[in-house]
Amino acid sequence: MTRLLVAGVGNIFLGDDAFGPEVIRALAGRPLPAGVRVRDFGIRGMDLAYELLDGWTVAVLVDAAARGERPGTLSLIEPEPPAGAPAAAPEAHGMDPAKVLALAAHLGDEPLPRVLVLACEPGELPRGDEDIAPGLTAPVRDAVGQAVAALHALVPALLADPSATPALARPEESAPPVTAGRPATATTGAEDR
Repeated sequence: MTRLLVAGVGNIFLGDDAFGPEVIRALAGRPLPAGVRVRDFGIRGMDLAYELLDGWTVAVLVDAAARGERPGTLSLIEPEPPAGAPAAAPEAHGMDPAKVLALAAHLGDEPLPRVLVLACEPGELPRGDEDIAPGLTAPVRDAVGQAVAALHALVPALLADPSATPALARPEESAPPVTAGRPATATTGAEDR
């Protein structure tokens, strides 16, 4: 039986970084199928690392990720499995999904679940001198509903076939999955994304 986790990650006090938690909150009004665990991890990287070790088949992380696209653009990313020991433990008040995956791989004896990231291009992230910047920018706020709709398409497809990589609904939101750390190639038109 396929076990699927949908995890929102991000800091609700740092502008568009709150995308993941906002999507999880919006899912309360449009729940995913029974048996899918939906949880907001916020900035609790250690909690997410341990959760990934709980026998999940697939984990979908929902997060803001700057990839050079138009603000509010959704992308589906499949990070490469981590190799070796984590370079550093997750920060107590931060969430770096790559560090979380590396820590989970280091802590567990079993392989990690397949991990996909439903990413939203942020419009604005706080500068280093800002401690709090609440609220999503308009394009990212609009993308929350699009992400909920995308999850309602992705999750059933993944439950039916955990190795599937369903495309997102709109062409400009559907880029071929890329591995984390490998930059997306530049394109000349929306149809190429």
